Amino acid sequence: MDTSAYLKAVVEQTTTFADWVHGRDAAAPVPTCPKWTLADLVDHVGGTQRMVAMLVGEQMTEPSRAFAGYVPGPTDSGQWRAWLSDGAAEARQAFASAVDDTQVWDPSGGAAGVPFWSRRLFGEACVHRADAAAALGMRYELAPELAVAALEDWLDTMASRGYWENRPGFADAMRGGGQTLHFHATDAPGEWVARREPDMVVLERTHAKANVVVRGPAVDLLLVISRRRPLDAASTLELRGDRALLDHWIEHVDWVTNG
Repeated sequence: MDTSAYLKAVVEQTTTFADWVHGRDAAAPVPTCPKWTLADLVDHVGGTQRMVAMLVGEQMTEPSRAFAGYVPGPTDSGQWRAWLSDGAAEARQAFASAVDDTQVWDPSGGAAGVPFWSRRLFGEACVHRADAAAALGMRYELAPELAVAALEDWLDTMASRGYWENRPGFADAMRGGGQTLHFHATDAPGEWVARREPDMVVLERTHAKANVVVRGPAVDLLLVISRRRPLDAASTLELRGDRALLDHWIEHVDWVTNG
């Protein structure tokens, strides 16, 4: 997927999300983000999209002004659909005004800029729609190719140098001596091997033997690896090897926002 395809999907995922949450109980708990209510989830999705739109649209190489300009969501859930739709549209417009090599700050440590943020917004929209589904009792579906792209975003972001350096707890938990985890989507092309080294997580897009292998439909891999569905509840996934290694990975690979 290229930048425009990611932003098209961001708008589509956000539209569904907005339809689901519109007019619902703002205080409803979000089981997959235990410290959040539905209002917190909406605030995060719409606020993040607007913040990234500022970063990209104004070509910021330092993020403090974008952070300071974070726009909180409306308290009235009857305004959520319009507010979320507007935020996704703002993001799409901002990316349309940039090119992939436009200099924009990002936290990856790799100066990935515009491509990083287009994929990151897409991954956010997919995973947080799963949060809304859990909170509202909705059925979550995602095309296999999109689920692979969202899982790629999750794994690549977690394995980035910036994430390692900015999350010392994660780094301490993930330091290893070459232990490997193989994630394999069976309904769309997508395979990754994560290797725990003393000073980083190395992520390779390959088929290889590993200490633990988990394989199955891409959407179920996404939900389990992103901590949106317990492994024991994902009957479609096949697990071989060191279950404790996989459990340790899932336990420690998470976001700053307890999401």
